[in-house]
This record gives sequence, structure tokens and C-alpha cells, in this order.
Amino acid sequence: MTQSRVAGQFTKAPTGMGVAAAIRQARLRGATPHVLDGSGAPSSAAMLESIARLLDFPEDFGHNFDALYDCLTDLSWLPAGEHVLVWSKPSVLRRADPTAYDALGSLLSDAVGDGASGKVTLSVIMLAN
Repeated sequence: MTQSRVAGQFTKAPTGMGVAAAIRQARLRGATPHVLDGSGAPSSAAMLESIARLLDFPEDFGHNFDALYDCLTDLSWLPAGEHVLVWSKPSVLRRADPTAYDALGSLLSDAVGDGASGKVTLSVIMLAN
């Protein structure tokens, strides 16, 4: 069976949706979920490192927002199909660094919209916790 490419989506999950439900939702549509646990990433540097590790970024990843955007709009090293970044506990970064939180949210939204032209598609579900 040929898997059709799904356009990426950036979604703010409804209040009460947890990690398990987000994973289930991704798997039901044939996507590969990747859970970004925001509780261990209270800074932009920690978030960059967590995302890079989670999505197996190349070793030469620059650890800045420009490099993050470039990697998220490529992802050619991942298996074909939709990959869903499930961001749990985004409130940790929002409380610790509201500017970084806003910048990362905007970057993720932009990367989802701009990176939907390859065999690998990124979607993001930002949980409300």
C-alpha cells in the first residue's frame, strides 16, 4: 500500500489531552510520534538539545533557532512519512522564559508550514499543560 504524504499541522491540543491520547491520535493516522518532555527543558538551549536528540539531528546541528528551523524543514534522515512532535509541559518554558517560549512556538508553526514538501512531514501537537 502506498502511503500518501500528509501536510503537516501545528495544533494546540484541547485542555485535558494528555501524552497518551496525543500518541494514540498520531498512530491512528499512521504517523510516528516523538514526545518532547518540556519538564526537563526550562531554557531555549535545553529545548534545542532535546529536540535535536529526539529527532536524531545531524551531528553538525548548530544549536540555535536558525539551525533548528533548517533541520525541522528538512528531516530527510528520518524514515518517510509523518512525524509528530508531541510537546508536553510547554508551560515550564513559558514560565521560565516567555520570550523563548513564544519564539519556539512561532518557529515550530513556521517549520510545519514551510517543510511539507518532502517525503518526511512534521506535525506538532502542543499540549495544554
